[in-house]
Amino acid sequence: MTPRTDRSWWGWGSDAAQLTATETTELVDRVALLLPGHDLTDHEPPDPHALAVPPPRVAPPSALADLCSSDVVDRLSHARGKAFRDVVRNLHGDVSHIPDLVVRPRTEEDVVAVLDWCTSSDLPVVPYGGGSSVVGGVEPRFDGPAVTLDLTALDRVLEVDPVSRGARIQAGAYGPALEDQLRPHDLTLRHFPQSFEFSTLGGWLATRAGGHFATLATHIDDLTESIRVVSPAGTGESRRLPGSGAGPSPDRMFLGSEGTLGVITEAWMRLQQRPRWQRTATVAFGSYDAAVSATRAVAQSGLHPANCRLLDPAEALINAGTAVDGGLLILAFESADHPVDAWLERALELVADHGGTVLATRDRAAPVQGEDASRSWRSAFIRMPYQRDALARRSMVVETFETACTWDAFPSFHAAVTDAARRAIAEVCGGQGIVTCRFTHVYPDGPAPYYGIYAGGRWGSTLAQWDEVKVAVSTAIADNGGTITHHHAVGRDHRPWYDAQRPDPFAAALRAAKSALDPAGILNPGVLV
Repeated sequence: MTPRTDRSWWGWGSDAAQLTATETTELVDRVALLLPGHDLTDHEPPDPHALAVPPPRVAPPSALADLCSSDVVDRLSHARGKAFRDVVRNLHGDVSHIPDLVVRPRTEEDVVAVLDWCTSSDLPVVPYGGGSSVVGGVEPRFDGPAVTLDLTALDRVLEVDPVSRGARIQAGAYGPALEDQLRPHDLTLRHFPQSFEFSTLGGWLATRAGGHFATLATHIDDLTESIRVVSPAGTGESRRLPGSGAGPSPDRMFLGSEGTLGVITEAWMRLQQRPRWQRTATVAFGSYDAAVSATRAVAQSGLHPANCRLLDPAEALINAGTAVDGGLLILAFESADHPVDAWLERALELVADHGGTVLATRDRAAPVQGEDASRSWRSAFIRMPYQRDALARRSMVVETFETACTWDAFPSFHAAVTDAARRAIAEVCGGQGIVTCRFTHVYPDGPAPYYGIYAGGRWGSTLAQWDEVKVAVSTAIADNGGTITHHHAVGRDHRPWYDAQRPDPFAAALRAAKSALDPAGILNPGVLV
């Protein structure tokens, strides 16, 4: 099969969407001001055809041959995800742990046939959606041959139920293609992770991805009615229901299973009408404690904003271009049924009680009133992965840590995590670095903080430096009661902290489920169990 040519083999997204010369110059100038003295020499990615990629060690049976690709760039593109460590290894031309074949099934029957072949051949298989994993979830990081099972040919919306507002969708559908197929029905899944353009429904389900909404339907879990899964032990599908109390949920078993228990081939998903009304506001605070208290008040109010994103001063300045003393809160309400002015007005009353000052408001149907930092931040948010890649090329150490904790624990948790990050930057990177924090989602009982680290590294050493920073901050998160991941999944990179976080009896039950569904242990070895 012909591999896609629009994707970058070494970094995020598409080649056409990489930073422009102007964007790159502006980014480099900002870094030079923030980290004076850092060597910002650019290191271009190597020519993939010039790399010493080993030949495939396996050959498919003739019945599957036309589904398989051994193209060098195709194999390199599927060798790892899009984490910082993945990008850096690609920039250095590291060709370790490359799949021997990329297999693209066209039907569910093809998936069954591939798993049968891999099981009988004791051949590890790594399920693959869009490949946007930032936790080592799609990398064959083990010795011996492996195949990558690319599901993106299964990309159709098979059925739409407008009465119940649901759709049966194949797992390989990318976000934009999925929405394009729902648009004629005036319905939407309304799940927009940062990776939306380059990730698939199956990937969202397998990793319990977080999406657009800051409250209520924060994860893909909340939008799932039923799932169909092919495993080496057989094919199963949960019953499509709005809710059920019939024992442990089969859907919950496969949500977050990261390709270790079976291959998700399709799912019934809950849809919504497309919103007609939307109001947005940006609010500044004089202190971070006041900003956090205001955000908690909104989260516990029952108003359920679509967006409730708190940026600390560093995040607000770097990615929204707005200078604030304590924090910047971006609020948004939307509805397909009714105007949302009253909801926004009440939210603004709540934040005013904590000293919040409204900088701007926006109605999707009216001009902006004030300085709209929310639009600046949204534009930066979409471009952040491309900026990360540009910084990686210039010897920067860039990483994010997303987690969640309860509101009562947040002050001490935040202090411990930021202290650990700053100490790691000082010890590993010579002290040149910045730590930022934003809330991606908020719940009545706690926030989901998302930490960003930008530090000056040394070319040739940034991967080792990243490893040290990763361990230090992840350990601080785990030791202070946070989750090792709120929405990026476990993969291989988070395994040490996930193993400590999960209860031992549950780990035993998960291993037993793995043994029952995948007796030969071929599915994504090294992930979860």
